[in-house]
Formats: sequence, C-alpha cells, structure tokens
Amino acid sequence: MSDLFLAISTLQSPTELTHFFRDLMTIQELEAISTRWQIAQMLQDKIPYLTIAKKCHVSTTTVTRVALWLHHGQGGYQLALSRLHSPIKNV
Repeated sequence: MSDLFLAISTLQSPTELTHFFRDLMTIQELEAISTRWQIAQMLQDKIPYLTIAKKCHVSTTTVTRVALWLHHGQGGYQLALSRLHSPIKNV
C-alpha cells in the first residue's frame, strides 16, 4: 500500500487525481468510495443515520461503519473535512 500512497501523493491537481483513480478503479469502486465520502460529510453535518441511509441508498450498517471510522479511525476523514471547510487563505 505504501507504493500506492506514494504515487497518489505525487499527483498535483484534481484532474490528475481524477485520471489516476479512473484508471485504477472501476466505476462501481469509485461510486462506493464516493458514497462513503458523501456519508462522512453528512455525518459531519449531524444528519440522522436513517436520513443518510435513504439519501445514499445504503443500509444503516454502512452509515454506522463510516461513522466508526469518522470518529475512531486514523483521522483522515476529519483532516479532509476540516481542510475542505476551512477558509482559503490568500498569501
């Protein structure tokens, strides 16, 4: 996995990331991780589990799994969410 993460870290734009992940994964795999990310965002916004499950067309078990990693994982979800929601600083 470290080689994969190293390769991802070399990509420099959303377009490069899009092309890499599209080559790496099937549409179904991309949709699955996209849904997990959407669930994480909705959980961050305090949307109820059942509402998330219905909107994302997943089970509440899936929502619970994402919530587990959101709150007790390695901090990756939290880091990305905080960076997306923080104001951009003009330097």
